[in-house]
Amino acid sequence: MALRYPADQRLDTFVDPPAGALEQLIALAKGEGSDWLYLAGPRGAGKTHLLLGTCAAAEAAGRRAAYLPLAAAAGRLRDALEALEGNDLLALDGLDVVAGQRDDEIALFDVHNRARAAGTRIVYAARGTPDDLALVLPDLRSRLSQCSRINLQSLDDDGRREVLRQRARRRGWVLEDAALDWLLKRVERDLAGLTALLDRLDRASLAAQRRITVPFLRQVLNG
Repeated sequence: MALRYPADQRLDTFVDPPAGALEQLIALAKGEGSDWLYLAGPRGAGKTHLLLGTCAAAEAAGRRAAYLPLAAAAGRLRDALEALEGNDLLALDGLDVVAGQRDDEIALFDVHNRARAAGTRIVYAARGTPDDLALVLPDLRSRLSQCSRINLQSLDDDGRREVLRQRARRRGWVLEDAALDWLLKRVERDLAGLTALLDRLDRASLAAQRRITVPFLRQVLNG
């Protein structure tokens, strides 16, 4: 049941998705329809969350899926992509990193065409739209522009509060309003950083056998 993907980052745990976005991603995960998807949004908008959640949904449906952060394969993207061939779904994260790198762009263009021919689905993610990326291959920009686009926005404080509450509940503890207020005023607000912080607090709370209160937060984060 897609155990390789974090429980925090499933489609049904995404807070305040754009209208219709989850339905599009679920259909892609199941191999239904022919549209490929392109997620565009700023850092911290939840692009990686949705990519991992789509992979988890695909594997739960009995399909083979692979997630690739392109930053980890920059400069050798062809080899990395070839190693993923044979999957039913590819989730390619961070197109911004390879934009302007001609060899990597050619590799991406080639796998895009091969995936179309093989019936593999792809979901892309980047901070900018295809027109915003500094791509050197017009044909790659054209292919990416043909994908159905989902535009994401950064969460406001209410959204971040809900994400923190949900993720705390899945760890078996409650974040009270005072603790939430304290956290959001004093720490980085991107979701990846907040999740890492919750993991740290979870370990510290278990070790100390203490509830997550403002004095405990102050002790852990200033210690």
